[in-house]
Amino acid sequence: MSMSDSPTGQAQAVLLALHRETVDPAWIDYNGHMNLAYYVLAFDHATDAFFDYLGLGAAYLEASNCSTFALESHVTYGREMKAGDPMRFETQLLDHDAKRLHYLHFMYHAEEGYLASTNELISLHVDMGQRRSAPLPRSVIERLDQVAAVHDALPRPAQAGRVISLGR
Repeated sequence: MSMSDSPTGQAQAVLLALHRETVDPAWIDYNGHMNLAYYVLAFDHATDAFFDYLGLGAAYLEASNCSTFALESHVTYGREMKAGDPMRFETQLLDHDAKRLHYLHFMYHAEEGYLASTNELISLHVDMGQRRSAPLPRSVIERLDQVAAVHDALPRPAQAGRVISLGR
Protein backbone atom coordinates (compact mmCIF):
# COMPACT_ATOMS: atom_id res chain seq x y z
CA MET A 1 0.00 0.00 0.00
CA SER A 2 1.33 3.40 -0.79
CA MET A 3 0.33 7.01 -0.82
CA SER A 4 1.06 9.51 -3.58
CA ASP A 5 0.95 13.27 -3.56
CA SER A 6 -1.89 14.95 -5.42
CA PRO A 7 -1.30 18.16 -7.41
CA THR A 8 -2.48 20.12 -4.35
CA GLY A 9 0.23 18.53 -2.22
CA GLN A 10 -2.20 16.52 -0.09
CA ALA A 11 -1.72 12.79 0.28
CA GLN A 12 -4.06 10.80 -1.94
CA ALA A 13 -5.03 7.21 -1.13
CA VAL A 14 -4.21 4.53 -3.67
CA LEU A 15 -5.38 0.98 -4.09
CA LEU A 16 -3.28 -2.08 -3.39
CA ALA A 17 -1.44 -3.17 -6.55
CA LEU A 18 -0.34 -6.68 -5.61
CA HIS A 19 -0.78 -8.90 -8.68
CA ARG A 20 -0.03 -9.07 -12.40
CA GLU A 21 -0.32 -11.88 -14.92
CA THR A 22 -0.87 -12.53 -18.61
CA VAL A 23 -3.93 -13.99 -20.34
CA ASP A 24 -3.05 -17.60 -21.14
CA PRO A 25 -3.98 -18.63 -24.73
CA ALA A 26 -5.73 -21.69 -23.25
CA TRP A 27 -8.20 -19.30 -21.57
CA ILE A 28 -9.61 -18.06 -24.90
CA ASP A 29 -13.10 -19.22 -25.89
CA TYR A 30 -14.80 -19.54 -29.28
CA ASN A 31 -15.59 -15.79 -29.23
CA GLY A 32 -11.87 -15.04 -29.38
CA HIS A 33 -11.61 -13.52 -25.89
CA MET A 34 -10.93 -14.67 -22.35
CA ASN A 35 -13.69 -16.99 -21.14
CA LEU A 36 -15.61 -15.83 -18.05
CA ALA A 37 -14.38 -18.76 -15.96
CA TYR A 38 -10.80 -17.57 -16.37
CA TYR A 39 -11.65 -14.06 -15.24
CA VAL A 40 -12.68 -15.66 -11.95
CA LEU A 41 -9.43 -17.68 -11.89
CA ALA A 42 -7.33 -14.56 -12.49
CA PHE A 43 -9.26 -12.72 -9.77
CA ASP A 44 -8.63 -15.67 -7.45
CA HIS A 45 -4.90 -15.21 -8.06
CA ALA A 46 -5.35 -11.53 -7.09
CA THR A 47 -7.17 -12.66 -3.93
CA ASP A 48 -4.24 -14.95 -3.10
CA ALA A 49 -1.86 -11.97 -3.40
CA PHE A 50 -4.17 -9.82 -1.24
CA PHE A 51 -4.43 -12.51 1.43
CA ASP A 52 -0.64 -13.02 1.40
CA TYR A 53 -0.30 -9.25 1.97
CA LEU A 54 -2.69 -9.47 4.93
CA GLY A 55 -1.02 -12.55 6.43
CA LEU A 56 -3.89 -14.89 5.47
CA GLY A 57 -2.19 -16.91 2.70
CA ALA A 58 -1.05 -20.52 2.41
CA ALA A 59 1.62 -20.10 5.11
CA TYR A 60 -1.09 -18.88 7.50
CA LEU A 61 -3.18 -22.01 6.80
CA GLU A 62 -0.15 -24.22 7.50
CA ALA A 63 0.65 -22.42 10.77
CA SER A 64 -2.88 -21.94 12.15
CA ASN A 65 -5.18 -24.47 10.45
CA CYS A 66 -7.40 -21.51 9.58
CA SER A 67 -8.23 -20.11 6.16
CA THR A 68 -10.88 -18.12 4.30
CA PHE A 69 -13.88 -19.20 2.24
CA ALA A 70 -15.66 -17.05 -0.33
CA LEU A 71 -19.25 -16.32 0.70
CA GLU A 72 -20.28 -14.24 -2.29
CA SER A 73 -18.78 -13.01 -5.54
CA HIS A 74 -19.94 -10.62 -8.25
CA VAL A 75 -18.06 -10.09 -11.53
CA THR A 76 -18.58 -7.26 -14.03
CA TYR A 77 -17.20 -7.46 -17.56
CA GLY A 78 -16.41 -4.14 -19.21
CA ARG A 79 -13.94 -4.84 -22.02
CA GLU A 80 -12.45 -7.90 -23.62
CA MET A 81 -9.11 -9.43 -22.74
CA LYS A 82 -7.37 -11.52 -25.39
CA ALA A 83 -4.55 -14.06 -25.50
CA GLY A 84 -1.27 -12.61 -24.32
CA ASP A 85 -2.81 -9.44 -22.86
CA PRO A 86 -1.03 -8.30 -19.69
CA MET A 87 -3.33 -7.85 -16.67
CA ARG A 88 -2.78 -5.54 -13.69
CA PHE A 89 -4.94 -5.89 -10.59
CA GLU A 90 -5.75 -3.36 -7.89
CA THR A 91 -7.67 -4.14 -4.72
CA GLN A 92 -9.84 -1.95 -2.53
CA LEU A 93 -10.92 -3.03 0.94
CA LEU A 94 -14.56 -1.98 1.30
CA ASP A 95 -15.27 -3.25 4.82
CA HIS A 96 -14.29 -5.84 7.43
CA ASP A 97 -15.41 -7.11 10.78
CA ALA A 98 -14.19 -9.76 13.24
CA LYS A 99 -14.73 -12.63 10.77
CA ARG A 100 -15.36 -11.20 7.28
CA LEU A 101 -13.68 -9.14 4.57
CA HIS A 102 -15.50 -7.24 1.82
CA TYR A 103 -13.24 -6.19 -1.05
CA LEU A 104 -13.21 -5.33 -4.74
CA HIS A 105 -10.59 -6.22 -7.35
CA PHE A 106 -10.12 -4.14 -10.50
CA MET A 107 -8.59 -5.84 -13.57
CA TYR A 108 -6.85 -3.48 -15.99
CA HIS A 109 -5.15 -4.07 -19.30
CA ALA A 110 -1.61 -3.43 -18.06
CA GLU A 111 -0.43 -1.69 -21.25
CA GLU A 112 -3.53 0.07 -22.58
CA GLY A 113 -4.80 0.99 -19.11
CA TYR A 114 -8.50 0.27 -19.59
CA LEU A 115 -10.63 -1.32 -16.88
CA ALA A 116 -11.59 -4.75 -18.22
CA SER A 117 -13.43 -6.29 -15.27
CA THR A 118 -14.16 -6.10 -11.54
CA ASN A 119 -14.74 -8.75 -8.88
CA GLU A 120 -16.47 -7.91 -5.61
CA LEU A 121 -16.16 -10.53 -2.86
CA ILE A 122 -17.02 -11.29 0.73
CA SER A 123 -14.77 -13.84 2.41
CA LEU A 124 -15.21 -15.56 5.77
CA HIS A 125 -12.43 -16.61 8.15
CA VAL A 126 -12.78 -20.32 8.95
CA ASP A 127 -11.29 -22.72 11.50
CA MET A 128 -10.46 -25.66 9.23
CA GLY A 129 -10.55 -28.18 12.09
CA GLN A 130 -14.18 -27.37 12.84
CA ARG A 131 -15.07 -26.08 9.33
CA ARG A 132 -16.84 -23.19 11.05
CA SER A 133 -16.37 -19.43 11.12
CA ALA A 134 -13.86 -18.07 13.60
CA PRO A 135 -12.58 -14.60 14.55
CA LEU A 136 -9.63 -13.27 12.58
CA PRO A 137 -6.37 -13.03 14.53
CA ARG A 138 -5.54 -9.67 16.09
CA SER A 139 -2.54 -9.18 13.76
CA VAL A 140 -4.77 -9.49 10.69
CA ILE A 141 -7.42 -7.16 12.15
CA GLU A 142 -4.67 -4.60 12.79
CA ARG A 143 -3.45 -4.93 9.19
CA LEU A 144 -7.03 -4.60 7.90
CA ASP A 145 -7.52 -1.52 10.07
CA GLN A 146 -4.38 0.02 8.51
CA VAL A 147 -5.65 -0.66 4.99
CA ALA A 148 -9.14 0.61 5.90
CA ALA A 149 -7.68 3.86 7.25
CA VAL A 150 -6.44 4.56 3.72
CA HIS A 151 -9.22 2.98 1.66
CA ASP A 152 -12.05 4.56 3.64
CA ALA A 153 -10.94 7.90 2.15
CA LEU A 154 -11.59 6.60 -1.38
CA PRO A 155 -14.92 7.02 -3.12
CA ARG A 156 -17.12 3.94 -3.13
CA PRO A 157 -16.69 2.27 -6.55
CA ALA A 158 -19.75 2.22 -8.80
CA GLN A 159 -19.32 -1.55 -9.17
CA ALA A 160 -19.67 -2.18 -5.42
CA GLY A 161 -23.00 -3.50 -4.19
CA ARG A 162 -24.56 -3.82 -7.62
CA VAL A 163 -27.60 -6.01 -8.12
CA ILE A 164 -27.95 -8.03 -11.28
CA SER A 165 -31.05 -7.09 -13.27
CA LEU A 166 -32.21 -5.73 -16.60
CA GLY A 167 -33.03 -2.45 -14.88
CA ARG A 168 -36.71 -2.40 -15.70
